[in-house]
Amino acid sequence: MTTSAFDHPFLCGLLGDDEVAAYLSADADIRAMLFFERALAKAESVHGLIPEKAASRIADACKGFTADMAGLKAATAKDGVVVPELIKQLRKCVGGDAAEHVHFGATSQDVIDTSLMIRLKSIAFLFSGRLGAAIFALDALDREFGQNTLMGHTRMQAAIPIAVSDRLRTWRAPLELYRGRLTEQSFPVQFGGAAGTLDKLGDKAAAIRASLAQELGLADEPQWQSQRAMIADLTNLFSLITGSLGKMGQDIALLAQAGGEIELAGGGGSSAMAHKQNPVAAETLVALARFNAAQLSAIHQSLVHEQERSGAAWTLEWLVIPQMVMATAAALRLARELTGNVLRLGRS
Repeated sequence: MTTSAFDHPFLCGLLGDDEVAAYLSADADIRAMLFFERALAKAESVHGLIPEKAASRIADACKGFTADMAGLKAATAKDGVVVPELIKQLRKCVGGDAAEHVHFGATSQDVIDTSLMIRLKSIAFLFSGRLGAAIFALDALDREFGQNTLMGHTRMQAAIPIAVSDRLRTWRAPLELYRGRLTEQSFPVQFGGAAGTLDKLGDKAAAIRASLAQELGLADEPQWQSQRAMIADLTNLFSLITGSLGKMGQDIALLAQAGGEIELAGGGGSSAMAHKQNPVAAETLVALARFNAAQLSAIHQSLVHEQERSGAAWTLEWLVIPQMVMATAAALRLARELTGNVLRLGRS
């Protein structure tokens, strides 16, 4: 049994995305957390804060570490976060004097938020590629059908004839903008220690953070543990992507309803009416756009991140961000499939 349509046994056939879901898995999260701990130890050893031998031992342990998932589950129920138990298990794996240098100067939020950034950076790269594929497909439709004619509609009423190119431009232009924004998006390391001051690192704090960011392939920025605008901005971009794809889906569904101006392959069947070819992908794009728009309000609620760390606002992000990512992934996949199934658009 599952409570999410994105990994439901059969609904995932429509809404799932195995490629992107892999980055949201517990295994991927733990790998990224261990990447943080390994990189932190290396950065601290480079700057003389911990022994080089200890950093080497921590790195070896991280590479061969296998988490006790049952233990992580039980501890998270008590602690509210997975990191204290994960670090406990990792220190046991490291063993000896080196164990005391694991996670030195860091806090749970550093590990969890940095893991999120590592994985979202990879996801954004995938999304950028998928946007590029959708743009390429729309360009191909423009080359083939752009000079054909569509009836333009305003306020759901017939207006004046327009070129297919005019309609395609409204679908393609925002996708080009979003692709550019994804390419320029910054994914910063989160490293602030207990209360955001990196108090245990003294005057080496900024240098260690810079080395840590470089090792992880993330941007070096001051701690942002209670400033969540960057999270809200990125998820807003996800909602914009699905919203614009939803507009395309709605337009195609209406064209299919009217008939005559579009021909689609790959339509969905009906259990009652064998003659029907339902525009399933187009309809689903509309649903995913509305879903992400609704989820975005919850992310904006998490901006109210009180004082130096909020358990409530942070947990809300964990509930919502994966769902928005999966909705965006599904929308980009379906958009590419839908544009590839257009056999004719407009009247010549």
